Amino acid sequence: MNTSKNTSKLSSIKNLLSASDFNQEVTVKGWVRFFRSNRFIIINDGSTIHNIQAVIDLDKTNTEQTKGISVGACVAVNGKLVQSTGAGQTVEILVDTFEVLGEADPEKYPLQPKKHSLEFLREIAHLRPRTNTFSAILRLRHSMTFAIHQFFNERGFFNVHTPIITGSDCEGAGEMFRVTTLDPKNPPLKEDGSVDFKQDFFGKETNLTVSGQLNGELAAMALGKIYTFGPTFRAENSNTSRHLAEFWMIEPEVAFNEIKENMDLAESFMKYLIQYALDNNRDDLEFLKQRLLDEEKDKPKEQRSEMDLIQKLEFVLHNDFERITYTDAVQILKDSKPNKNGKFQFPVGEWGFDMQSEHEKYLVEKHFKKPVIVTGYPAAIKAFYMKQNDDGKTVAAMDVLVPGIGEIIGGSQREDNLEKLLNAIKVFNIPEKDIWWYLDTRRFGSAPHSGFGLGFERLMLFITGMGNIRDVIPFPRAPKTADF
Repeated sequence: MNTSKNTSKLSSIKNLLSASDFNQEVTVKGWVRFFRSNRFIIINDGSTIHNIQAVIDLDKTNTEQTKGISVGACVAVNGKLVQSTGAGQTVEILVDTFEVLGEADPEKYPLQPKKHSLEFLREIAHLRPRTNTFSAILRLRHSMTFAIHQFFNERGFFNVHTPIITGSDCEGAGEMFRVTTLDPKNPPLKEDGSVDFKQDFFGKETNLTVSGQLNGELAAMALGKIYTFGPTFRAENSNTSRHLAEFWMIEPEVAFNEIKENMDLAESFMKYLIQYALDNNRDDLEFLKQRLLDEEKDKPKEQRSEMDLIQKLEFVLHNDFERITYTDAVQILKDSKPNKNGKFQFPVGEWGFDMQSEHEKYLVEKHFKKPVIVTGYPAAIKAFYMKQNDDGKTVAAMDVLVPGIGEIIGGSQREDNLEKLLNAIKVFNIPEKDIWWYLDTRRFGSAPHSGFGLGFERLMLFITGMGNIRDVIPFPRAPKTADF
């Protein structure tokens, strides 16, 4: 068999699998998933969850010519596209020529055709996109990214790029990554022994941002409707399945929207993204659904999910979101059987306690049996910038709760009254000199406005059904984890 390079047009496997023009000459390039009987090459090029089979004519080649073909190798095949007579495939390629573009030592290549644990795959994050699970996740990440931009563009929003390096702490958490060019061994010091950040690159202490919201509000006060979509960082030393040190946030901000319009926007946004995934990534979702079903077979019946992945997505898509106050939510939880029987890991506290994800899931999955938006949270457990309600105790905050995740979106109407905002920053011990520019938007042409934040990786957990947030981002950053 001729193994020299060919010059026919490259085709994606995704397109070939739906082709009806048989006997055409095609070229496919991709990575070998299986190689059987020195004849059947199973290839995937990343364009789809599905593989294509290329069949070598043993009368025209020999094992010496095919010895470079092994699992993980990169190959180019040229041949005729024909209908397949084999089970589980509609088309295959009868190979005329092939070339091994890059060999993979079968003794050392770690992704052999067997099941690998997610923990093991995190150790080889540079190769895990070649697996079905992670190629599906990455295609879904792309689709969700595109759908987010499309959703806002269709509604007249403007995308604003907010700073990654910031001199303010939006959340007031104090858990931020410092950005400095000072010598860590010999930094300049003030007379009192503290570091003199005036000699630093920016002339002040700066950090990686935890949110683009405050800057987004500034733009909304001129452009009306904006959204940010960028990386955010938190130096929270939580080595859990729900925390990352680097993650992505989508944060719309809308002038003249009050809390009701904010809830409407969040609900339509979630439904739009789910519909886009179902319409454009069905094969990937079906694969991930089956993966989860296979995973749950070994679990006790009471620990299995009541809905499969597709049903969970359609559950959110086809239900109107229930809207309740925090006060009503607390009463529902206090009266619930799990609380009375001591089944909650975190007992329901008195008014003012911060609900945990198990409480949020109960409201969605057991009590209302639909997605829920909770509003009117106690001011003491929310951020300084949230609109104070007339009762003097609560703020116009909102959390969107969905099955399996709990809170997926958090937002609020922003405080547009300068006097009330000044009082709030005193309560939160935020120096006025650090956010004078933010306060100016309340001094000059203040307007009611609202917004929310959707953590992109939290969205991806929901869309894919994965259980660990480190598995829905290509190269996770977490405590003691910054490889690749």
